[in-house]
Amino acid sequence: MSLAHLATLAYLAPAMAPETETVLIAAGTAAAVGAAGALGVWALARRSIRSALVAAPLVVVGSVAAGVVTASRAMFISDHDTSLVLLVVAAVAPVALLYGLVLANRVHRLDRRTAEQVAAATAARERDAQVEAQRRELVAWASHDLRTPLAGIRAMAEAIEDGVAPAGNDYPARIRAQADRIGEMVEDLLALSRIHSGALTLSREPVDVADLASDALAAARPLAERAGVSLDGRADGPAAARVDARELSRVLDNLVANAIQATPAGGAVRLAVHAAPDTVTLRVSDTCGGIPAEVRARMFEPWWRGDDARTPRAGEGAGLGLAVVAGIVAAHGGTVSVDDAPGGCAVEVLIPRE
Repeated sequence: MSLAHLATLAYLAPAMAPETETVLIAAGTAAAVGAAGALGVWALARRSIRSALVAAPLVVVGSVAAGVVTASRAMFISDHDTSLVLLVVAAVAPVALLYGLVLANRVHRLDRRTAEQVAAATAARERDAQVEAQRRELVAWASHDLRTPLAGIRAMAEAIEDGVAPAGNDYPARIRAQADRIGEMVEDLLALSRIHSGALTLSREPVDVADLASDALAAARPLAERAGVSLDGRADGPAAARVDARELSRVLDNLVANAIQATPAGGAVRLAVHAAPDTVTLRVSDTCGGIPAEVRARMFEPWWRGDDARTPRAGEGAGLGLAVVAGIVAAHGGTVSVDDAPGGCAVEVLIPRE
């Protein structure tokens, strides 16, 4: 480096020192104000992210203003010029505030959308876990309940084949009855599977529910006669509603059959239909002697037969009928409940007409 260069640097160094000092003081002041503001924003963020995002740009503007004022005082700039600079900074503050508000709203929407997605994913996982648990339970119970009638059919078929069946036996009729029972169980299993998986789709159309009730009574009359139970029905008149006729008929068939099976010989089962302006009520009452409250709470659970026995007693179903009823009624947007009736109990179904 030449002597001329060294002389130039030596000449300029004293002039640069005050400016450098001023810059450092202004930067330090701005940093101190910014640090204090950052601590405030951090504390605010613990209570409200949106408020912290709004305050953050203002902290930046305040830090710049503090640095400008410090530099102005150190450089002996007039109060007028300092005020002018501060006015410019103040004009920037609303822009910073607006930016903070926009940023806060965007972050809030993003947080809300993220929270909704997390909640939906959590609900989906819980729903999948519930469906899987119900599927496992259905498979376990079905494998047991189907095995029992199949074993009976096989034993009677082998006896007939080997020629050891008692003379005048009723094996063919019993085999047919067991086959019917298996068919009904499979139908209920398929229906329950569709309900639990959300695959049950309704084909709604205008239907007179009173006609469906009349058909259900006619179909159940042979069962009632064999059980020694009287069966009758009553309707206030036409009860038109937009329903899935096939699925609602399944509801009526299951309710009437369940009531007949629960009623001792000499008892009575009644099916009543009542139409209101917005709803249709189906009420199946019997003289079963009443149901304890703890049993009512579990009546609509799959496989529940009134106790924890896994093997159905003679004449009992698989314990799926009322669970299917509850699922179909819920799909129609209705409700099902159980209450007391004279000498027994009643199941009441309420469905909307539209």
